[in-house]
Amino acid sequence: MQPTEHDWFASPHLVSQGDLASMCGMTLAEIDELVEYGVLVPLRQQPPAFDAECVPRLREAFRLRRHFDIELFSVGLVLGYLERIQHLERQVRSLQAQLPHPVPLLREGPAPWREPHG
Repeated sequence: MQPTEHDWFASPHLVSQGDLASMCGMTLAEIDELVEYGVLVPLRQQPPAFDAECVPRLREAFRLRRHFDIELFSVGLVLGYLERIQHLERQVRSLQAQLPHPVPLLREGPAPWREPHG
């Protein structure tokens, strides 16, 4: 039985540089450039391997690259922002989980207008 893509990304998994490039529609040179910018950090140096967790963000960044025709350096900035957004969303969910159930607020002011049904 072969694992689904969701299962594969959910478990700690190393992805080779070549596999990462092919999964994200990139070239090896582009991966190298992102490593030089410090956007991608290999978990293993020889041969280079990356955490599979970076694949969805990298795919999204390159989708935006194609859509808006942005340069690779800007893709690095986008990846950083996507990672930051993901981190903040996790924090918001964590904080929301700590709140008590919301209490409905009493409506103040006039009642809503309703059409009389003659």
